[in-house]
Amino acid sequence: MDIRDVLKRYWGYDNFRPLQEDIIRSVLSGRDTLALMPTGGGKSITYQVPGLMGRGLCLVISPLIALMKDQVEDLNKRGIGAETIYTGMLPDDAESALNKAKAGKVKFLYISPERLTSAYFRERLKTMEVSLLAVDEAHCISQWGYDFRPSYLRIAEVREFFPSVPVLALTATATPRVAEDIQFRLKFAAPHVLSKSFRRENLSYVVRKATDRHQEACHILSRVSGSSIVYVRRRARAEELAKLFNEHGIRSEFYHAGLSSHQRSVRQDAWKSGDVPVMVATNAFGMGIDKPDVRLVLHFDIPESPEAYFQEAGRAGRDGKKAYAVLLYSRGTLARFKRKIQENFPERKYVQQVYRNLGDFFQIEEGTGGGYAFEFNPELFMETYRMEYVPFYSALNILQMAGYLECTTDIHARSRVSFLVLRGELYRIELGSLLLERLVEYLLRHYSGIFVQYAYVDEQLMADRLGADHEEIYQALLALARRKIISYIPGNDHPYILYHQARVPASYLHIGREAYEDRRESYAEKIARMAGYIEEEDTCRQLYLMRYFGQYEHRPCGMCDHCLAQKKDAGGYSREEVKQLIIDRLRTGERGVRNLIEDIDVPREQLFTCIRILLEEGKIAYLRFPLLTLADRQPGEQKEPTAS
Repeated sequence: MDIRDVLKRYWGYDNFRPLQEDIIRSVLSGRDTLALMPTGGGKSITYQVPGLMGRGLCLVISPLIALMKDQVEDLNKRGIGAETIYTGMLPDDAESALNKAKAGKVKFLYISPERLTSAYFRERLKTMEVSLLAVDEAHCISQWGYDFRPSYLRIAEVREFFPSVPVLALTATATPRVAEDIQFRLKFAAPHVLSKSFRRENLSYVVRKATDRHQEACHILSRVSGSSIVYVRRRARAEELAKLFNEHGIRSEFYHAGLSSHQRSVRQDAWKSGDVPVMVATNAFGMGIDKPDVRLVLHFDIPESPEAYFQEAGRAGRDGKKAYAVLLYSRGTLARFKRKIQENFPERKYVQQVYRNLGDFFQIEEGTGGGYAFEFNPELFMETYRMEYVPFYSALNILQMAGYLECTTDIHARSRVSFLVLRGELYRIELGSLLLERLVEYLLRHYSGIFVQYAYVDEQLMADRLGADHEEIYQALLALARRKIISYIPGNDHPYILYHQARVPASYLHIGREAYEDRRESYAEKIARMAGYIEEEDTCRQLYLMRYFGQYEHRPCGMCDHCLAQKKDAGGYSREEVKQLIIDRLRTGERGVRNLIEDIDVPREQLFTCIRILLEEGKIAYLRFPLLTLADRQPGEQKEPTAS
């Protein structure tokens, strides 16, 4: 069966999008491939089609649990066997997925990168027949990327289990340096990059300076019909802005990692359905969400890199219709943004102090602690040792990069419930409360095996289903536990500190150049380039971003704030249009500069600028000053007038 037959049979499309077919054929030929495709470019098809055609299963590694669930659900609806294994799922469900994969009953197995740290999973994986290894969000494997995750470095080890299996690495954002690093980290047999143009013809980039960003944000949102995302850096600001927008009649919700998984799911669904048009969120929101009709992405705070900005802004207008990416800033916010370098890379002595304090906080003796995870209350720690948020987390990140420890939420304990009484005995107990009776009935109906083992439960989900609030369900579970009817172990959302090495004296810490100086230089460059995007006064916004990613085109977008300003200054003509007018005039023969000024009705400065650019591009040349001619015309040659 040909790849187009597969596309038609399962997805109903006759043709692939640009670059998709090239990527698929590259993978099917057995080549390791890095595919650079902007958000909304149809990345999943590029591994799903060859995954269906290969013998065995396609192992997909992704950090996005929501995306993995959506992809599995979609594939199953199309009659394609797919399973996912992620942190927090029931052990029985994870084991069932592994058994199906080993038995060849699924074509796709989605896992989070953290799963690769499990020795048990790795042993099970060796018994499976794998035809393709797909790595989504591949920039996470590079320390030069904007979202480096140490767990991604384990992917290369998996390749050793399947030496003849090709890898397809996918990302929407990678500079040339990051692209090179991705291929090195994934042990590509030979360099091979397929890239789609990052140009977005329907997306208008706008940077707006505002003394009152709150007022400006309300003004912009009130004029946009359709769904919007407002990105902020802090959770508190997300809540603050959502409240402000609602007070101004703009229906909004906030979204951040501090919400329960159920709360995040409910809010995401309300936004996707259009019931809530505006979502105010940290960068925890948006990745993997299939909503094509977002008309506006508004950045209230400045992102820390062009990669992050391009990724987030690219969630607007995926349906191909006109959309806007607006970045707000003030003089003060830009000044604070430039100071982030010092904040994010504190002195080495400070990093040593954080390491020493962490060891004392967990009461770890020197020479011990390696391989152990300790529940961590960062607020209590910072209060105890009088440390500020930004420098502390920056030091923690440096310690992670140096390999000493890791801060993770993947070990966090979910709430668990198990019945302590037999089912027959349970029916004879007088609970004395309608809520308790309904709660017990809910547990019996939804959790099989709860009499012989613990079941993971979500208090917020039960509260919503039973028409109660979270606190009522929590107290009801405690009441059942006090009566010895159930065993209830409440969960928590605290992160953990996992020590990769035994504690050493702080003075012995070795923080290499790659963990500090190299990353500081890379971060400083990202800050400078992001500031340059804001402050640049004479470059198309879209071209600026494309050049950052190594794509050098010359045609301005014509609809960013810079291009529109130039059109206004040039009597409605864009710079590209003025350049074309000059070329059209020169097609009829040589022209003097004065003649062009009289013939083309645009401001003189604009005309001179376009003549200079055309000369630099080698498209026109001086025949003899001040006579201009097309660069490819022989002296004295005349051509017939050409219709423009």
